[in-house]
Amino acid sequence: MRKRLFIRTAAAVAFAASFGHAMAQDNSFKIGLILPMTGPFASTGKQLEAAARLYLAQNGDTVAGKKVQLIVKDDTGAPDVTKRIAQEMVINDKVQVLAGFGLTPLAFATAPVATQSKTPMVVMAAATSSITEASPYIIRTSFTVPQVVTVLADWASKNNIKKVVSLVTDYAPGVDSEKYFAQRFEANGGQVVEKLRVPLRGPDFAPFLQKVRDANPDALFTFVPSGVGSALMKQFSERGLDKAGIKMIAEGSVTDDDILDGMGDVALGVVTAHHYSAAHNSALNKKFVEAFGKANGGLRPNFMAVGAYDGMHVILEAAKRTKGAGGEALLNAMKGQTFESPRGPMYIDAQTRDVVHNVYVRKVEKVGGHMWNTEIQTVTDVKDPGKAK
Repeated sequence: MRKRLFIRTAAAVAFAASFGHAMAQDNSFKIGLILPMTGPFASTGKQLEAAARLYLAQNGDTVAGKKVQLIVKDDTGAPDVTKRIAQEMVINDKVQVLAGFGLTPLAFATAPVATQSKTPMVVMAAATSSITEASPYIIRTSFTVPQVVTVLADWASKNNIKKVVSLVTDYAPGVDSEKYFAQRFEANGGQVVEKLRVPLRGPDFAPFLQKVRDANPDALFTFVPSGVGSALMKQFSERGLDKAGIKMIAEGSVTDDDILDGMGDVALGVVTAHHYSAAHNSALNKKFVEAFGKANGGLRPNFMAVGAYDGMHVILEAAKRTKGAGGEALLNAMKGQTFESPRGPMYIDAQTRDVVHNVYVRKVEKVGGHMWNTEIQTVTDVKDPGKAK
């Protein structure tokens, strides 16, 4: 056992040493962007890459005299592939930063690589509360599920919703959604009469929605990953839940901005909570939405896009402060950053390395012939309830 431990330790030291030596020889600043570009979550990768490239186009591709290189690789949404790509990027491509991570399992798979190589890792999409605890080198610019579902639970309690059924996708963010919504809603005096979980890949919502209809709650509370909301909304309508008077309230991924127009009128009136809406009424966001659409054939940016856009801001502002140096110095320069985002004001908590921002309660409305998540309430400076003291 001692021999195996020695070999592993020696390999780790050689790994870190070779990484640092190679970095010193290279006059570029490399960002390894690992995304699901094919498979069921390809739309997530498309949004993240488009926003990262837009940030560079708007702000230039040099930092501290170094050329910024964005190295994009497809992990197909598979954790083992993500980890292998991260290792290759650190050893072969000599990246200063690992970034992206469209799903929670992909971020968890990569965390040991970031720790071992002392490479800052910017999570731009994945939203499980505990991700930042997986490595001291992780910074998050997306959001956490508990941030948004607790705000939604408070809204529901104040708007005559007393009994709900919970329906979530069965992986870490769904479990977080179920747990934190129920805790807050029940603490406010509400009742979660049933908790249902659907598989992550290839879900058929119909039998679960039938259970919801049979339970006849005031509302269905739901979470599904980005891009899956259309299928859920279609089956919600087909099962007649809307006509039965059952409201839908949801974590904001369900009425994702880039697919909202295609959901049809069944989505009208659905109330969600999230940290970003393409309808956010600020000059900076209007500029962001317009520029994103022009660069991407009219595509509307969603919350994944703003996570990547802000992630690039955090990375490159830190690189300016460190004059292009990586490692611990770059990580420390990311901590505590405060700035105005298309989502609104935000900062990176220096202790938790997690994002703190506004959370908005939104209602789906049709404006100018298009569907929008219109903000109806703002809760400011929301920390992750899993970490807030």
